Amino acid sequence: MGDSSDVPALRRGLAILRALAGRAGPVSAGVLARELGLPRSTTYHLLAELVAGGFVVHLPEERRYGLGVAAFELGSAYLRHDPLERLAGPILRRLVDRVGRAAQLGVLHGAELLYLLKERPSQPQTLVTDVGVRLPAQLPASGRAMLAHLPAAQVRAMFPSTERFVLRTDRGPRNLPDLRRLLSEERHRGWAVEDGVVTPGFASVACPVFDHTARPIAAIGVTFRHSCEGAGCGETWPGLAADVGAAAAELTGRISGRSA
Repeated sequence: MGDSSDVPALRRGLAILRALAGRAGPVSAGVLARELGLPRSTTYHLLAELVAGGFVVHLPEERRYGLGVAAFELGSAYLRHDPLERLAGPILRRLVDRVGRAAQLGVLHGAELLYLLKERPSQPQTLVTDVGVRLPAQLPASGRAMLAHLPAAQVRAMFPSTERFVLRTDRGPRNLPDLRRLLSEERHRGWAVEDGVVTPGFASVACPVFDHTARPIAAIGVTFRHSCEGAGCGETWPGLAADVGAAAAELTGRISGRSA
């Protein structure tokens, strides 16, 4: 076993990796030292060890450092283990038992929502939101729960024209200004709501799951039977949203994420 004095060095090394992962490109040791509050000598020593292990690459001509191949290999291994689904499974099961409605885990895949996991109540209902199904991200509550916490420029790039705003029913955002208004409301509310937008006679409530940089990495949603006339009744189901939000917060904590 290593000495306990090694622990602070390990924490600092991990902090460097996280700082590099959060950058759009390589950075200098001076920038890392300043951002992390580390002495320059310590920063250079830690970077040298990380370079030796392949987790960081040194670009001598630029005098900068970036993530190395070993960091990529770790990330790839993480994805192969399906950790998000494994961690979310028990949480979704408890949520379904508590609310008696179907619950799903979804992630963004470009401008689409991809459903990774679904848990059904004892008396399931036929829904379009099944594992492997993809939907335009602006329609389901799970998609908008994540879009609401993305930078405006990223959302604009995902939906560059009105052709991207495909409708499944007579409800839902029809253009970027419509979507922006919805996302602003849902970001301030804390959860997203969809009422007859994906499937007539069904509604859903969803909350985002955040990674360690406070970016939305997934969303947990609950879908249930509900029907009302016109453009929708304006119901937001705050009681149900509290249960969904608690499940999303639990998953955020289990992946060492932090809320926005």
